[in-house]
Amino acid sequence: MDEAALRQLVREVVARQLQGAVSAAATPAWKAHASHGRFELAPTSDGACIVEPAVRCNHCGFCQSMGH
Repeated sequence: MDEAALRQLVREVVARQLQGAVSAAATPAWKAHASHGRFELAPTSDGACIVEPAVRCNHCGFCQSMGH
């Protein structure tokens, strides 16, 4: 392998690594984790919390997120 071929190989590897870093930065890994997903639940008609009905809903998202 001559110097020009080696330089080209290094350029290709660096470009692949940089492209992977850009796409990884677009969606952080913690956001992709299932524990951060949310269910779509309709609010109660009286504004009570689904988890703790004695208090009003403050939109914390606990009932939509499996408790995470």
